[in-house]
Amino acid sequence: MAQAKSDKKTPKKPQQVYTLLVQIGRKDGDGLPEGATGAALMCFSSGVDEAEAVRETVALLKQADTAPLDVTGYGTLAEREAEGHEISDDERALMQRASDENAVIVAQVTPFFGDEDA
Repeated sequence: MAQAKSDKKTPKKPQQVYTLLVQIGRKDGDGLPEGATGAALMCFSSGVDEAEAVRETVALLKQADTAPLDVTGYGTLAEREAEGHEISDDERALMQRASDENAVIVAQVTPFFGDEDA
């Protein structure tokens, strides 16, 4: 005899916004300036946890013809505040937009030209 499914639903974890720094390499059509060797992208990404936010961000960046190499997570707004990070009103607005739209927001692009260590 088949067992009936329980009507109990696991409560959904709320989406949170994570701050991620993504380093990308070069790829044809990536839109980076001529002579750039790659770039750092500051992103705000929503997810139920940081791992999901990273997966979504990397997938989106690959769809956008970039070559993600490394991702560093800086946590949620609350985690960053607890660590003493100064967060501008503009950053807060972009984080809110990422939350409202369940989206990945690329807030800043810093191209590398191979002379960063000089």
